[in-house]
Amino acid sequence: MKLIKPFCISILLLLISNVNAQEFKLGKVSIAELQEKAHPKDTAAAAAILYKKGSSRIEYNQNDGFVTVTDVETRIKIYKKEGYSWVTHKVWYYNNSNISEKVSFSDAITYNLVDGKIEKTKLKSEGIFDEVRNKFSGQKKITMPNVKEGSIVEFKYTIRSPARMIREWDFQTSIPVNYSEFVTFVPEYYTFNSRQKGYVFPKMTVEKNNKSIIISSKERVNSGGFTATRTEFSQDKFDYIETKTTYVGENFPAMKDEAFVNNIDNYTSSIQHELSMVKFPNEPLKPFSTDWNSVVKTIYDYETFGPELNRTGYFEDDLKVILANKNSDEEKIMTILNHVKSSVKWNGYYGYDCDNGVRKSYKEKSGNIGDINLMLTAMLRYAGLTANPVLVSTRSNGIPLFPNRTAFNYVIAAVETPNGNILLDATDKFSTPNILPLRTLNWQGRLIRKDGTSEDVDLMPRKPSGDNVFINYTIDNEGKVTGKTRRQCTDYNAMITRDNISGLKEEEYLEKLENENNKIEISEYSRTNEKEILLPIVETYSFTGNNLCEQIGGKIYINPMLFFTNEKNPFKQEVREYPVDFGFPFADKYNITIQIPEGFSVESLPAPAVMTMEDNLGTFKYNIAVSGNSLQLVVAHQINEAIVGTDKYEMLKEYYKAMIAKETEKIVLKRI
Repeated sequence: MKLIKPFCISILLLLISNVNAQEFKLGKVSIAELQEKAHPKDTAAAAAILYKKGSSRIEYNQNDGFVTVTDVETRIKIYKKEGYSWVTHKVWYYNNSNISEKVSFSDAITYNLVDGKIEKTKLKSEGIFDEVRNKFSGQKKITMPNVKEGSIVEFKYTIRSPARMIREWDFQTSIPVNYSEFVTFVPEYYTFNSRQKGYVFPKMTVEKNNKSIIISSKERVNSGGFTATRTEFSQDKFDYIETKTTYVGENFPAMKDEAFVNNIDNYTSSIQHELSMVKFPNEPLKPFSTDWNSVVKTIYDYETFGPELNRTGYFEDDLKVILANKNSDEEKIMTILNHVKSSVKWNGYYGYDCDNGVRKSYKEKSGNIGDINLMLTAMLRYAGLTANPVLVSTRSNGIPLFPNRTAFNYVIAAVETPNGNILLDATDKFSTPNILPLRTLNWQGRLIRKDGTSEDVDLMPRKPSGDNVFINYTIDNEGKVTGKTRRQCTDYNAMITRDNISGLKEEEYLEKLENENNKIEISEYSRTNEKEILLPIVETYSFTGNNLCEQIGGKIYINPMLFFTNEKNPFKQEVREYPVDFGFPFADKYNITIQIPEGFSVESLPAPAVMTMEDNLGTFKYNIAVSGNSLQLVVAHQINEAIVGTDKYEMLKEYYKAMIAKETEKIVLKRI
């Protein structure tokens, strides 16, 4: 499935036709801009970026060599109070022994129109904050002063980074962007891979310029004899070609969340750069991220990754005990997975490599993702299994578009078997083999073997997760409903249910369940297999509801699926911009028995229905029948693909429309 889809030339021309030589400059705010009450192309917008200009220049510094200096200027219009969040701006930076960056803000001013005149309020030092994000990075944050509806805020910031880094530039965000420009200046010594993503693209121009560097040096020279030592100064000039690339976009619409989108940033128009190689004069070429194999080899060679897989002394004695009499691979896998889960708790930090190190994490019973799952991999290998780490980019981190070391932020373990890979994650107490935490279900991961080879691993589930509901209820003459429910969930549905239950007292959970299900009253609640995570989890309860039926003119009207009825179509857009991400395939089944009240008979029933989408995408079956004084309803709804492309959106939308229309049809009971 393609992430970036082509679009017609006419739309492209519409988006860039107005891009011209217009000047944008800090301090040049106009009265017309301040008077504007709503965005001309998106009247619902709470704020808009009037312009945003950035440049990343790799330049030579006599003290530091080549560095990347990124300057960004931004002007934002606030239309409504809901847009006040845009008066706070954060810029993260690396701050560790490997990479150190510096961020500074300047020219931060709030503009208001007061009595027909422009009033300026400058940002003071107390509005600037320097915060620690984690042990590897910090962030500079500003909060603009004196902001009201109608205000304009503008600011500038500068990032000084190592030369190998060019920050990602977003042309779109959650509010409209009137004008966005990004320029890179790259000496011929550096080669970057660049990739654009999204559905609308900026205009790009490239030009080459001759540049030169003058390097000054000094040397202490002793002439010999009685002549004093002297300092000789010299200068060397190096000529090189600099590539200037300019990206310009105008009138880019706000990114709006749609139902079942895993991460809206995956589809935001942006440009990314990753250093591919460096070649200085008279020096050998130094490759970086040229392909996935070189990327994963670099990662595997990190001291905090590959070598950690070879450490075994800290767990050997424990594993000898727990693996005694465990002969099959399945027994070994479950025993080791449960041992790591119970021995080391996730501290909440991501990372594909170790933070504390496997030995320390095992001893202190706490670690990050890398600490825990690399430890898991090492133990599986020790037990004689063919186990390897799999690099993952979580759903919140986005989809890796091209080879680069920062694409991943997570690692899991994989055991290779004749029937395929068994994927494991010991950081979630409810995960089981091939049932990973939802945060990891993000297209593909990258498996790394000991010999340095790697391959893509499909992370998306293929087997539908089940949700089987059995309901038996009675309707009395007054329309009160009394019944019993048994709900059985498997695989990912079971994981979600256990997660919803975890940490809540039973009375809190039941109150939530009652409120979500039409204010029913629940009694005789019980659970089965709550902690037996390899088995389906089962909930049973009795319920009563006084507002599940309607009585009109002596007739009773009822949705036979009660509070399990799907009432709203999540797919309302005429055109879907992004793939539909269900997370995992699923199969929902309902078996419902309804007792008709005495003195009533059936006047009308929903007609049976069967709907099947093309390419085995999904099916819906609905069948209801009368048997004496009871009704028997069977409903099945199954989606067989975790991710559905935009090319199938219209079919999916119509399927859901028809399914909801059927589910919301009512049974009509009349008095005899």
